[in-house]
Amino acid sequence: MDFGDMKPIFGEVTAVWSASSTTPLEPFLFRVHGMQNDPSALRIFVTDFQSNTFEAIKSRHQLEDMKDNIGIGGNWSEFVDYITASIKSEDVKLIVEGQSKSGGASHAKLIAQKGKGMPRISIALAKLLDGAASQAMAKLSLELHREFKNVHKSLVEEQERCYYLSTVVAAEREKNDSLQKLLYSRKNKSQKIDTENSDSKSVSSPQDASDKQTTQNQNSTKVTNRVVPAHRRAKVRGAVLVDIEDDDSKF
Repeated sequence: MDFGDMKPIFGEVTAVWSASSTTPLEPFLFRVHGMQNDPSALRIFVTDFQSNTFEAIKSRHQLEDMKDNIGIGGNWSEFVDYITASIKSEDVKLIVEGQSKSGGASHAKLIAQKGKGMPRISIALAKLLDGAASQAMAKLSLELHREFKNVHKSLVEEQERCYYLSTVVAAEREKNDSLQKLLYSRKNKSQKIDTENSDSKSVSSPQDASDKQTTQNQNSTKVTNRVVPAHRRAKVRGAVLVDIEDDDSKF
């Protein structure tokens, strides 16, 4: 990985004088990016759009020397990641010093640190004058505008995507609510039918009760009038059977 693969980094940094000074300093904007003709080189541009415009271009050889001086291990790609993370961090400072004949400071130094207690990246910056400074500021302004357009485009696309997703979610929610209402209606109807059937079974009509009672009485009468079989009749002990015809013949 080289700096050519890195997206340009824009940021705002507050500058401070290296020594006490009564000259106030305005906020600075910076841009850090790789070089088109040398992806392993790094360019840093800092300006307050007034009398302080600074630049530094560091080759791979210079950056590797920096890597050894500050004691950062690992390979080149890891060092590129470390520089990128340091510049993107919240701990970025701009130290300015000296007085330039054209106004403002004569030198500056950008200091960045990935995290507390970790090695600090320190890059010296040279002052740009006259046309070079104006050209650099104009280029930065144009690049900021392009970056703004890209961010705005991404924001619009994200808003459109969120709107589409919210529309889909709303439609699915409405569909789900309709399905739930339908299921609830069917469930209530089924419960109502079951309740009516249960009530009709538990409550008998007067005609049914009368028919039932009549049937029970008929069954009882049939049981009462049943003729007992001859072999089960009780025998009357001491009874004399008389043949009527024989008696008449005797007279």
